[in-house]
Amino acid sequence: MGGKAVATGKDRQKQLAREHYERQMQRRIEREQKAKRTAIIGSTVGVVIVVGGIVAAVALLGGNDTGTEAAASPSAAATPADTAQASASTGPKPYDAKTGTCDYVKDTSGGTVKDVGMPPTKVKTEPATKTMTFKTNLGDIVVELNNAKAPCTTNSLEFLAKKNYYDGSKCHRLGSDQFPMLQCGDPTAKADGKSQTDGQGGPGYVMAEENLQGAQYKRGVMAMAKTNAPGSTGSQFFLVYGDIGLTPDYTPVGTITKGLDILDKVNKAGNIPGAMGDGTGAPKQTVEIKDVTIAGKS
Repeated sequence: MGGKAVATGKDRQKQLAREHYERQMQRRIEREQKAKRTAIIGSTVGVVIVVGGIVAAVALLGGNDTGTEAAASPSAAATPADTAQASASTGPKPYDAKTGTCDYVKDTSGGTVKDVGMPPTKVKTEPATKTMTFKTNLGDIVVELNNAKAPCTTNSLEFLAKKNYYDGSKCHRLGSDQFPMLQCGDPTAKADGKSQTDGQGGPGYVMAEENLQGAQYKRGVMAMAKTNAPGSTGSQFFLVYGDIGLTPDYTPVGTITKGLDILDKVNKAGNIPGAMGDGTGAPKQTVEIKDVTIAGKS
């Protein structure tokens, strides 16, 4: 009579150990594959070069990332400054709905600062949306900002726009078909493919991330860059012209309603591969922000 032999206790242990090992290896492979698909969007601070948010010595698409390693996982190594910012006692607090206030704190990460002061802390969540227009050398890019769900971020963008913070700045980091985004917002970036400090500029303050629940970074999303530390959003942002499988750590602040064709054109022209080796680099087609306006006053 045929059938399977009954395994001894030792055989069973070996089988379970082998199965456990195989599961571990499979999970490791899946994590590595996922890491290749994702990227940290931040700005670089104290790095060899950057997502953002964004680690080639680290780090946006975020604000000041320790060097956006756009092919690294979001759990990339943090600098001491990152660790300090992650502390709930020292980091910026989220929007307080009871008092209608935001918390903006001094950025201690060490990047280049274009100091225009601090945004007002008192904000309103109405109107629910505001219209942000980037006048660029290639035409207008228009974004509908989600003021209701990202009031502190919207308030900061409005403040920076009024201070002409972005005027004359160049978008410094372009991804690829695998990482389809254009990163801007560093007023000191040269965006020439040679500068080792692009992505390190900021306004001198940071804020907490917002609107993260269920956040997805699909074509048409504008989100804020940051380091891998929480509460590190500054002035840098990224415009998504494809779909990116990022973890929900970057504030989705709005939706692009006009100008996606401009991003497609810039993408088609390609980039100058940077030192990070992640396929991102300065766009060959220069994108210069001439002026920024936000309509829809509270």
